[in-house]
Amino acid sequence: MFVRWIQGRVVVVLVYVDDILIAGSYLGDIEQLKLFLSKEFKVKDLGQMSYFLGLEVLRDHKGISLSQKKYCLELVTDTGYLEAKGCLSPVDCNVKLSTTQGEPLPDATVYRRLIGRLHYLTITRPDITYAVQQLAQFQENPCVEHLQAAHRVIRYLKQTPGQGLLFRADSKLELQGFCDADWASCPDSRRSLTGYCTFLCTSLITWKTKKQTTVSRSSSEAEYRALAQVVCEVQWLRNLLLEMGVQVPLSINLFCDNKSALHIAENPVFHERTKHIEIDCHVIRERLKSGLAKLSHIRTDDQVADIFTKGVTRYRLKFLLDKLGVFNAYSPACGGVSDLEAED
Repeated sequence: MFVRWIQGRVVVVLVYVDDILIAGSYLGDIEQLKLFLSKEFKVKDLGQMSYFLGLEVLRDHKGISLSQKKYCLELVTDTGYLEAKGCLSPVDCNVKLSTTQGEPLPDATVYRRLIGRLHYLTITRPDITYAVQQLAQFQENPCVEHLQAAHRVIRYLKQTPGQGLLFRADSKLELQGFCDADWASCPDSRRSLTGYCTFLCTSLITWKTKKQTTVSRSSSEAEYRALAQVVCEVQWLRNLLLEMGVQVPLSINLFCDNKSALHIAENPVFHERTKHIEIDCHVIRERLKSGLAKLSHIRTDDQVADIFTKGVTRYRLKFLLDKLGVFNAYSPACGGVSDLEAED
């Protein structure tokens, strides 16, 4: 990404190999840049962005919506599940995948290729982020059960291929973050899972599911490590927005559903119980002291980052997706096909 300031006006250029996006605060500066590029290189102006690297862009009075409908339908078709019964959730809450279960697949490349394609789909589909993270752990030696779990994700995608994100036109420029952790959730290593997401007002802009690098000795420690991750994320986002001339009000609200983790963050005294996570403590407390962030407690039932740390029921999934602002621009009901056409 390249940023140029011209007498208080900004032009931003996003380059991926030979694909380029140009945005700016003044149309004349954009036209001038395109003219310059056309003199130096052989370029083709495709006009206002509607399709970019598999991302489909729709605009209306509500704002801008991003989806990967074409890419998603191609994925479902290539795996042979276009005529299959759909699924209402990407993960079976009663199944815990492990490296020691099942019969190994005769051809692991099929599984690896599928996971790679699913991973690219998470650019606009936060609802499958947890499922893809879980499946990606078994690419070295995948088993039949792992492939079956991946096919469940495909059946879920078949339900709402046009589902994506809506960036509302009336959003205020306020950052906020949510973080959660699932303590000792990995049956093989007993490492915890971090999940977080950040919003620009009501618009979801970043999210992540990641296994923690070390084993946490308590749920509070696992939650605290997740809190440190989201603190670093909002710091990076604020710096990025400032580079583009967007002023973000401080302090940024960060929400966590674990009171013990919040108490550790507010306690300036290191003791035996927190000495082994001292680096994370310093990271969070420095940001709090600088006024960058403000920590707040949130009820577990309202924790939207819950979707990034565990499998949830279809009713809980629908509730969380509404909170995240996941939107289906291709369906009048914003929900794809009827629930009656699917089986869980």
